[in-house]
Amino acid sequence: MSHVDLKAGRPVTAPSGPVAGRLGRFDGLVAIVTGGSRGIGLAIARRLVDEGSRVVITGRDPQALEEAEVQLGVERVLAVGGNTEDPVARAQTVSLALDRFGRIDLLVNNVGAIGSRGPLTEIAEDEFQAIVRTNCFGPLGWIAEVATRAMSEGGAVVNITSGLGRTTSSQRIGAYSATKAMLEHLTRQLAIELAPRIRVNAVAPALVRTQMASPRFKGRESEIVATYPMGRIGDPRDIAASVVHLLSRDADWVTGQSVAVDGGILLTSEL
Repeated sequence: MSHVDLKAGRPVTAPSGPVAGRLGRFDGLVAIVTGGSRGIGLAIARRLVDEGSRVVITGRDPQALEEAEVQLGVERVLAVGGNTEDPVARAQTVSLALDRFGRIDLLVNNVGAIGSRGPLTEIAEDEFQAIVRTNCFGPLGWIAEVATRAMSEGGAVVNITSGLGRTTSSQRIGAYSATKAMLEHLTRQLAIELAPRIRVNAVAPALVRTQMASPRFKGRESEIVATYPMGRIGDPRDIAASVVHLLSRDADWVTGQSVAVDGGILLTSEL
């Protein structure tokens, strides 16, 4: 997918697929990708499959899951419906993954929710708790489930956080920002607790072209693109490329880190 660099007038192209010569990095390995039926999660699942992994994708939309499973290849992908916040659903997913593929080596916590908008002082407690359950307790529960039941030496986890977890939000989504900041800290804490057996890292995207993010750029994309040093907003494949690097043995001495994949926007004050 190509876009135009408004500053230089040149075409800018997002990554189009696996890096030449890197196919097979995940041969024999099994990954779980939450929220893997669309957007960033689907791009991550596709990249993992392309590089040899078998993948379990989760989600709450049966039709989207079925379509993703067919796209990615039913012989290498298992789609499991369920709510990421539900410990029973998490346990069942891990059991199905073990029954089908025999092991779990990799986990990507991609599910996230923006939740209620508005000033923090006006958000009801139960609404804030709902965002925390999705963005923090859900990932923590997944990590606990796979770490205690399935992952052995050499396992790797990547949490999808957000650039908004590193700054304040003028977009009335302060609760979302706060939970993503919490997830970044959970990443560091769990990296210490699970080392050296399991590595835990995070990727923090800025604005990415997904269905969930579309209200933030719809009708004003040119204005937003002009604020990004790299001349475009993100593509799900940009995020997938960094995620699979952190999951791979190429990052075997990296844990507790959060990588900003943001087109340079955090270098400015525009996020």
